[in-house]
Amino acid sequence: MTSVLSRPGERTERTASRRRYLMCRPEHFCVEYAINPWMHPGVPVDRGRALAQWEGLRQTYLGLGHRVDLLDPVPGLPDMVYAANGATVVDGVVLGARFRHRERAAEAGAHRRWFRAAGFTRVVEPEFMNEGEGDLLVVGPPGDTVVLAGSGFRTDPRAHAEAAAVLGRPVVSLELVDPCYYHLDTAIAVLDDATIAWLPEAFAPASQAVLRERFPDALVADPADAMVLGLNAVSDGRHVVLPAPATRLAAAVAERGFTPVPVEMSELLKGGGGPKCCTLEVRA
Repeated sequence: MTSVLSRPGERTERTASRRRYLMCRPEHFCVEYAINPWMHPGVPVDRGRALAQWEGLRQTYLGLGHRVDLLDPVPGLPDMVYAANGATVVDGVVLGARFRHRERAAEAGAHRRWFRAAGFTRVVEPEFMNEGEGDLLVVGPPGDTVVLAGSGFRTDPRAHAEAAAVLGRPVVSLELVDPCYYHLDTAIAVLDDATIAWLPEAFAPASQAVLRERFPDALVADPADAMVLGLNAVSDGRHVVLPAPATRLAAAVAERGFTPVPVEMSELLKGGGGPKCCTLEVRA
């Protein structure tokens, strides 16, 4: 069920819809290489704490009434916890990922095997590099969705046309320019079918113009909240699950009628991820 668009400062009652998510337990999580500015191999990682924070996120989804499926973690693939990067799913069609960095390349196959075993009949191995929902964000009501597609650091711009062809949805291409926001889902949060939160300075000027035209009432995030990956949030149309330190963003979404649900993700932030990175939406 879609929610009603509100003007800035206008509070609107929002409606949640039940979602299906895919997650991967961080049993092998560590930071032993650096492929984004958040990763520092010399900084210790508390795997027990990472597991507890991940489990807290999973329990949050279950408590909100959502379904959570689990992808088995693979030894030697410490970033598998960031399950959102492994595919994009629209109406049961699965566009697999092709990772830019060799350290994550094998994750793509693990995702495709999971979807095939789960009964998905159209699982596409892509020709061009795309990092799943990291750079391909679906927005809009069922049957009338568009894909916001990022490039600049990870996803090949040619993958945008490939996504449009495979998923059968219009694609809006956007260029990221700040390496701290290396994936689109670190610079945009889809809050409901018509509402986003975003950080304008993470985008090239032409992409800023596109987003302002398409989402004139978008919520603009405070840079300090963006720097704790506050925009790496997951929304069911009413509840917005976001990192606990992003307090200004939480207050801002509450002003728009959403219910912020803060979660602790500090340990998983060391790999450059937050709630959305850990959560792949399965639109079956």
